[in-house]
Amino acid sequence: MERHGSPSSRPDSGPERRIRLHAPRGRRLKENLIYGIFLLSGSAAIVITLLTVGTFVVRSVPFFQEVSVWEFVGTADWNPISDFSPDFGALALMTNTLVITAIAVAVALPLALLIAVVVSEYLNTRMRKTVKPILEILAGIPTVVYGFFALETVTPFLQSTIWPGLGYANGVSAGLVMGFMIIPLAASIIEDVLYAIPRSIREGALAMGATKFETVWKILLPAGISGIGAAFILSMSRAIGETMIVTMAAGMQPAWPPDPSGTMMTMTASIVNIATGGEHAMTDFIWGAVFAIGLYLFVVTLVLNVISHLIVERYREQYE
Repeated sequence: MERHGSPSSRPDSGPERRIRLHAPRGRRLKENLIYGIFLLSGSAAIVITLLTVGTFVVRSVPFFQEVSVWEFVGTADWNPISDFSPDFGALALMTNTLVITAIAVAVALPLALLIAVVVSEYLNTRMRKTVKPILEILAGIPTVVYGFFALETVTPFLQSTIWPGLGYANGVSAGLVMGFMIIPLAASIIEDVLYAIPRSIREGALAMGATKFETVWKILLPAGISGIGAAFILSMSRAIGETMIVTMAAGMQPAWPPDPSGTMMTMTASIVNIATGGEHAMTDFIWGAVFAIGLYLFVVTLVLNVISHLIVERYREQYE
């Protein structure tokens, strides 16, 4: 007979005890490894962002040593290839960018909102699983394809039917096609926002006698206003940073005051023009102009993303 408390009769002895002792340690190691991977990934994103900003700031120093910040952001003459009196005012570039972006947003936002509502609220589950991936695939179409479409299809159509005096390169066609380009992004985000609203809110509204239309437009859309606003601003940021469409369809000459019916040049198009050697010999000063424009664009998109974050925090709804 074994004595009470002998090693063979103790609950904490033998293989069971070893398993209980080593299992938590193994789990801790696995959790620490996963935590380290996530921490490394997040840190890498932060480091890359800081390096990018640092590169913009450092490489734009030669430009700002000769051109004041006020002259750069507050004057409208952009003529860097002049041998007599070159001008480096980015105001015309920025206003041209904002005009084309406004056209794109005016086209994209209503259509994206309608598409998101239909997919989220009016399609059954099977249709939604079919339409949603197709919508997201459209976002992957190369922008150079959109640029050719704007140049060779949209502009001739507008010239022959609606706007005879429209220039071959113009901001209208670029804005319209850019609007169609950002529809999949905005619609996908808005659809996710609407789909995430609890089903009980829909059922409660319908139980109170609201119609489907009233439920969507008077309850669901106000409930998802923070996510919808964030989707709009993120789409606007995407439009501001677009390059190929505006380079091909809008032209390479800044307009002041902005005239969307004629040639316009955005900030991204100017970067392309300078970087490809189309404007000037590539000295440190000219490269500094490229990085100065890039820094300007970064600040603008950063402001838009901060506004998006503030909108989300201000109007975010908490659901139990």
